[in-house]
Amino acid sequence: MQLIDQWQRHLNYLRVSITDRCNLRCIYCRSEPAFQKLNHNDILSYEEILRIITSSIHLGITKVRITGGEPLVRKGVFSFLKELTFLQGLEDISFTSNGVLLERHIQDIINARIHRINISLDTLIPEKYQTITGFNQWHQVWKGLISAYEAGIHPIKLNVVAMNGINDDEWVALAQLTQKYPFWVRFIELMPVGQSDLYDKRWVRAESIKNTIETQLGQLVPVQKNHLDGPADRYKLVSGLGEIGFIHAISHHFCQTCNRIRLTANGQIRACLLSDKSIDIRTPLRNGCSDTDIQDWLKAAVKLKPMSHTNHKTVTDQMVRIGG
Repeated sequence: MQLIDQWQRHLNYLRVSITDRCNLRCIYCRSEPAFQKLNHNDILSYEEILRIITSSIHLGITKVRITGGEPLVRKGVFSFLKELTFLQGLEDISFTSNGVLLERHIQDIINARIHRINISLDTLIPEKYQTITGFNQWHQVWKGLISAYEAGIHPIKLNVVAMNGINDDEWVALAQLTQKYPFWVRFIELMPVGQSDLYDKRWVRAESIKNTIETQLGQLVPVQKNHLDGPADRYKLVSGLGEIGFIHAISHHFCQTCNRIRLTANGQIRACLLSDKSIDIRTPLRNGCSDTDIQDWLKAAVKLKPMSHTNHKTVTDQMVRIGG
């Protein structure tokens, strides 16, 4: 059995948000001051999440990424992650973090058998980091990043949300990290999510970033993708230890090859990030539905997946609620 949408795309990648809580307030993720956190009872339990993931594996899901909010702020996350690694059928398990709590919990992550992580890091300048995130935590994030590197976690992907007039003067410096460390630095185009004018003011093409890097650092050599890769176009500097990736979420969207669905912390299945359409799986789950019913709900959500998204502001919810 497989999850195949009406456009014959095979979906094998599930992104799971386990919390809408976060210890930062990034301008592209949580933009509204009146953001209301979910009630505890509205958030799926770990048992419920594992049951949905197990059902999805029977439909061909082989890759799972745990997101938030910030996953490391949820109590019991390391036991959950370890249980997840024992599920048969998953080829790739990772999680995304802002890195603030990474140093403190690096051994917990290793003990949970997690070896792949994404860390959000939009700037190398501490003062700018505080402007973007609302908190003076850059040095803590950097220490967490180095702790992960020294612990042997690989790959470590650094997610950089590109914002014109904010971090456009750092694209070369961020790319140069791959000359010193085996990090995978990925530049992500800003997306029109949430009730904010940030996208209108700060969006920049990933191709412009690539051109800037090549002008100053030399040719970027393409890296061949594998079957578990995400949407990033992968490159290396000739002298690079790591990689540089570009995610053209808007300018050259990858909808035709999109292989993912999302499960939000409050039990909504979203087939497309840039669409508010979703299916509630929490209610039937708590009403005693069977595993076959869960699979039917997953299939129903996949039917909502559009062929492609538009570049307009179609998503009213904030990224912190959807899952990064």
